[in-house]
Amino acid sequence: MPEDALTWAAAALVAVLAVARLTKLLTEDTWPPAAWLRDRWVDRFNDSGWGELFVCPFCMAPWMAVLVLTTGWVSDLHPAWWAFNGWLAVSYVAAMVVARDIPGGE
Repeated sequence: MPEDALTWAAAALVAVLAVARLTKLLTEDTWPPAAWLRDRWVDRFNDSGWGELFVCPFCMAPWMAVLVLTTGWVSDLHPAWWAFNGWLAVSYVAAMVVARDIPGGE
């Protein structure tokens, strides 16, 4: 694993933003594959209480954190980890900027 503080800080920032993007993707986005997965999950597990996992960002975020952090640790922050999670992080920040740039707050 990297030893310098700047690498750890960058990895932490990328990880937090990647977890946020994955959580939003799985719990709220209307992108057809994500919506399909969410609908199937809720249909299958709604009666057990596990159905909440794909509609509650507070429920999903810890599991996405486990995924992002485990892949970072197992891969020793491989460049593929940086590329995929960096893509998620940049897309999330860009979407937040665009959403705040819409005239009239639509």
